[in-house]
Amino acid sequence: MNAFDLSRLRPRLPSPLEPVEDERFARRGLTLLLKREDLIHPDLPGNKWRKLALNLREAAGRPVLTFGGAYSNHLRATAAAGRLLGFPTVGVVRGDELAGRPLNPSLARCAADGMRLEFVDRATYRAKNDPATRAALLERAPAGAYVVPEGGSNVLAVHGCVELGRELAGAADTVAVACGTGGTLAGLAAGFEGRTLGVPVLRGGFLGGEVRTLQETAFGGPRGEWTLDERFHGGGYARVPPALEAFAQDFEARHGLAIERLYVAKMLYGLTTLAEEGAFPPGTRLAAVITGAPEVTG
Repeated sequence: MNAFDLSRLRPRLPSPLEPVEDERFARRGLTLLLKREDLIHPDLPGNKWRKLALNLREAAGRPVLTFGGAYSNHLRATAAAGRLLGFPTVGVVRGDELAGRPLNPSLARCAADGMRLEFVDRATYRAKNDPATRAALLERAPAGAYVVPEGGSNVLAVHGCVELGRELAGAADTVAVACGTGGTLAGLAAGFEGRTLGVPVLRGGFLGGEVRTLQETAFGGPRGEWTLDERFHGGGYARVPPALEAFAQDFEARHGLAIERLYVAKMLYGLTTLAEEGAFPPGTRLAAVITGAPEVTG
């Protein structure tokens, strides 16, 4: 298969936009819509397709080296792309203490898809953008490797996510999306005509600066009307407190949709809380971006 020809993977685009009945929104005069990015492709779902597609075209079949934590959806999607399109992948994983342990289901899936996992200590991982550190990592990678940053968030990824905003333009007034590294929000807001709400899944308050930098690099300045609500990270990445788990189980029971916990549940919890706080005027059409599905194990 030609690595340039991503259409051979048959992505479902535009992704479906599905209205759902939820009295927590309806009683305030709000319409809830689910933007089913999780249905784009079974192995490269949601924002992973949007962020990787232009990068893979740029890589043009060369080996790809990228970065992530032990539960990184981005690593899984990159490994799957390598398997499907026939190019080598290397995943630099945060935490050298993981090297001697059994792989968790996420990393095991990466390895099964042919990704070479390289575990590095946390200091090295933090310095991954330092030229000397990057050069050392590339020396151990296959020749000519193309580097995709953590979470896939670079200028190409941002431009890839603009189309998501365009698909929602005219169909929703406000769109909410979970945020890790900010690339999806930066592009989505640029393509959308209304308000974009980002729900960070990591604590630290750094994401606003990251999104502004991505938009400056991609477009030469700010684009779109976007805001962040930092209240719903649940204590940090990969943390799912009991209240969030209870919310996710209730949402699943109400709507018959399996909810990914680390990103999607936090966004939906935040959007529901804001609706109940009266943050949106009656008549608002709210679109929630379902960026991925729960990992299937076993």
